[in-house]
This record gives sequence, C-alpha cells and structure tokens, in this order.
Amino acid sequence: MIATWWAALSPAMKVLWAVTLTASLIFIIQSIATFIGADSDTGGLDMDVDTGGGLDDVSNIDGGSNLYTFRNFVNFFLGFGWTAILLHEKVSSTALLLFIAAIVGAGQETLEPLTVEMTNTEEAKGVITLKKTGVDSKPLAGAEFDLYRVKTGDESEDVKVNESTLTTNSDGEITVDNLEPGKSYFRETKAPKEY
Repeated sequence: MIATWWAALSPAMKVLWAVTLTASLIFIIQSIATFIGADSDTGGLDMDVDTGGGLDDVSNIDGGSNLYTFRNFVNFFLGFGWTAILLHEKVSSTALLLFIAAIVGAGQETLEPLTVEMTNTEEAKGVITLKKTGVDSKPLAGAEFDLYRVKTGDESEDVKVNESTLTTNSDGEITVDNLEPGKSYFRETKAPKEY
C-alpha cells in the first residue's frame, strides 16, 4: 500500500516528502537530545554579575539569534515541508503554495539557548532586632547587650560583633544591621536601673 502511494507521487512530491520526513526525524532526535541534556555545552556566555546590578564582564557573550544554524535549517524544512504537503491539494498555484510554505518555514527559526551563569560576589547582609520587655510586657529602656556571631570553621569561640555597648531605646529595642550571614545572639551585660 505504501509502495503504491509512493509510486503515485510526482517527483517533486517525492523530494518534498523525503526532505520533510528527514527533517522530522532530525527534529525528533534533537528534541530527545534536548530533554536528556545531550545538546548542552559548557561554552557560550561567560559573564560575572555582581549584586549591585551591573555586569562585570560581558566581553564573551555568545548566543542569541543565529540564522544559519543546523537547528534553524531543520526547523525551516520542517515548517516548509509539512505546510507544502498539507496545502498542496488546497492551493492550486504552485508559486503561492511555495510562498506560503516558505513563510511558515522562515517563521520556524529558533533562538539558540542563551546560558547565563551568575556569581554572587557580595554576600547578603542581615538585620537583627531585640525587644526587651518587663514582666508586665512594657518595653524596658537602658538594658545593655553585646551581640555575638556563633563560631564557624576554625574559630574556637563565638565572635563579639559590636564594638560599643548596645543599649535598648525607649521602645525597648536594639536593631543591628549589616550583619554577616550566620547565627547570632544577644547576651545581656547590664540590666536597666529598675532591675
């Protein structure tokens, strides 16, 4: 049955079917390779990004739209071929059919994947707030504290963060900002006068 169908095709339709089926097979292989990650490479965009929003190095950008790539040729013939095959009995003018198929095929251009690797060159800073209250839940002003960062790595003890004494304000609060990442805690060094 397939042999009879193939024999009945004009030479132009045989070429069109051969190109379209070949492009379809390659497209399927490319899709499978994309899903399993076999089409990626480590080259391409080499960019360092700082947290201030500026770009440190944009001298080696690769990617974007590349008109003459193998993938774009496959996609062109995929769109062109299937459009021409599906419309060849509907459109009587061969020139119009080829024009429509070429427009659809040209619209199948793909963008090459653009990979961006970003490195945070500045670590985020934190903020910590302490609120000191009495047994009646009223804020206590005048309590003094030191702030410590829990030891990390090779440090033998916790590290005192503040240089001067931290004292609660009239709302019973102390706020310290610009803290390095990690665990921190307050240690009361002097109670308010009433206590």
